[in-house]
Amino acid sequence: MTTERREPAQNADERTMLEGWLDYHRQTLARKCEGLTDEQLRATSAEPSELSLLGLVRHMAEVERNWFRKVLVGDDPGPIYYSEQDQDGDFHTTGADTWAEAHATWQAEIAVARRNAAGFGLDDLSKGRSRFTEEPFNLRWIYTHMIEEYARHNGHADLLRERIDGATGD
Repeated sequence: MTTERREPAQNADERTMLEGWLDYHRQTLARKCEGLTDEQLRATSAEPSELSLLGLVRHMAEVERNWFRKVLVGDDPGPIYYSEQDQDGDFHTTGADTWAEAHATWQAEIAVARRNAAGFGLDDLSKGRSRFTEEPFNLRWIYTHMIEEYARHNGHADLLRERIDGATGD
């Protein structure tokens, strides 16, 4: 299966542009994982790092959940993969962790994110507040942060994928 990826329109309104770039980066991460086995997706980068493609997908499911549930609408269903005892649990994969589960969870969080964001304007403020400043975020800030988060991790995914099977490209 090849994930369809569309570049955002060059002359769209601001919201369409932000949502387009966020979806583009979501699709980029999915493409970096395509065609690999669970074992390959769990392969880490280099000692001592525990970074893997599967870990990145699990991490982004957590990030989607945090920003679009906990922060934006004030719903806190709790973490998916990490815990108080293992703050990096999203990156700590085992032989039992699969692409099917991680991908389904990630896609479910993206679906919730889209639904929750649809109820807000770009200038509307989040229910949750910054843990540093106690200020709320507007949706524009959350979208921009999510684009940055995916772009940074897609750079990691590029290197991981090249190490696994030599595949390069955007």
